[in-house]
Amino acid sequence: MNQYPSELLTLIAYLKKLPGVGRKTAERFAFYLLDWPEEDLKKFSHQLGILKEKVTPCDTCGCLKDIGACAFCSSKIRDPSMLCLVSSPRDVYAIEETHAFKGLYHVLGGLLSPLEGRSIDQLTLDKLEKRLSEHEVQEVIIALDSTLEGDATALFIKQKLDTLGVKTTRLAFGLPMGSSLDFVDYGTLEKAFTGRQIF
Repeated sequence: MNQYPSELLTLIAYLKKLPGVGRKTAERFAFYLLDWPEEDLKKFSHQLGILKEKVTPCDTCGCLKDIGACAFCSSKIRDPSMLCLVSSPRDVYAIEETHAFKGLYHVLGGLLSPLEGRSIDQLTLDKLEKRLSEHEVQEVIIALDSTLEGDATALFIKQKLDTLGVKTTRLAFGLPMGSSLDFVDYGTLEKAFTGRQIF
């Protein structure tokens, strides 16, 4: 690998940053990209260059949006009395695939993890409290990963919400322990959602 041209080595190093991509897979991707027509490479490069500029988190809920209003916050058919807490915008789309939830979302921006340096200050709890004070939210559904970090974050948020007098539920424990929401099949996720219990 040391004999590869330097630009190819740099590309391989970037590709290895993708989840689940090791050295061999990164090399295969890099050589595959070399076979692309130049026009496709330019379009791909341009798309990567504008991605963070064009796809941004909503200031209110944290879900992803392009230029314009947030599709979730601006929807007239969603139930504003129900608020689902997730750790990442990616989890929103996993839940949406089930068609089991018609309320609004709030993205926390991660899970509590002292070992990885993620503290309470890095979660969007101030925005959450503001939303709860300004809107008539009757139920907050905690939809976090069934992991040690997810459980710790859920417990902390539940204690916080108890002081505000908000009904708090959590997805049923039909989710496999140690799993991430985006790896759970839609049938399991839907059953966990509809079978949620008071937390």
